[in-house]
Amino acid sequence: MKQASVSMYSTRFCPYCLRARALLQRKGVEYTEVDVGGDPALWEEMERLSGRETVPQIFIGGLSIGGYDDMAALDRAGKLDALLFES
Repeated sequence: MKQASVSMYSTRFCPYCLRARALLQRKGVEYTEVDVGGDPALWEEMERLSGRETVPQIFIGGLSIGGYDDMAALDRAGKLDALLFES
């Protein structure tokens, strides 16, 4: 299976960021993490790309899927794997 590119804008100790990392790791997903903590320019980039002001912000295949709660909801609905993996 081929994996879509995944990137996550986050901060180091945000509890939702920790949960998002854990979910991605459980699924065996490789992802790029952009630490926006302490970097106003990266935070602004995240806001511009996602339209949101909170972390984490997760992108799958260049598509903004939102934060941890959004990703977990996709997983519960059985829709996350289809976004993450191509057969």
